[in-house]
Amino acid sequence: MFRIARAATFAAALFGAGFLFGATSPGFAQDLHRDPVATLNALAVPQVPLDAPESATPNATPRLKPAIVDVAQSADDVLAGDNPDYATLSAAVAAQDHAVDDRDLRCLAAGVFFESKGEPLAGQLAVAQTIINRSKSGRFASSICAVLTQRGQFSFVRGGTVPSAEGRAGWTTAVAVAKVAMRDLWDGAAEQALYFHARGRTPGWRAQKIAAIGNHIFYR
Repeated sequence: MFRIARAATFAAALFGAGFLFGATSPGFAQDLHRDPVATLNALAVPQVPLDAPESATPNATPRLKPAIVDVAQSADDVLAGDNPDYATLSAAVAAQDHAVDDRDLRCLAAGVFFESKGEPLAGQLAVAQTIINRSKSGRFASSICAVLTQRGQFSFVRGGTVPSAEGRAGWTTAVAVAKVAMRDLWDGAAEQALYFHARGRTPGWRAQKIAAIGNHIFYR
């Protein structure tokens, strides 16, 4: 009887020691993750991202330059690439005299007058530059007058003759614009154009549209 009680006492003591040992030693479940408390907190708390750079902002609209320049009508047209000698196109035009002592100048002024009288100065300059570009391109006649009188090109030409507009309202402005173009005193939005037509028309050209100025659209 004494031996049984002694054995029970020993077993109870051994079990208690084992329990204490298990409670104070790291077991398998406690060894699954040894990350420090700070790391566990970081995982549990959603992180607030830093402000993204503007270029990485979702749905940001890139700033793109338009492929076609649409020049607004104004009394004082200011275009990109202005000549340092003049602050505005109007200033460049106003600085020209109105003497006409050259046949090509007279033809060019007539082209500006009949094709773009009443247009903003930018539109008149674009017409003049288109005519000049044709004479230099090798694809049309080699002089300004011949470009204008080339069959089927300009509707104001009758019987192969460029009509005169001298003395009519707007003629002196056309002469001044023609001089600005011939002397290359101002860079226009359509300075590389070879073709133009009035708005509202849809010709079957396979040409690159480069500018819309006043009542005309220009191509190269």
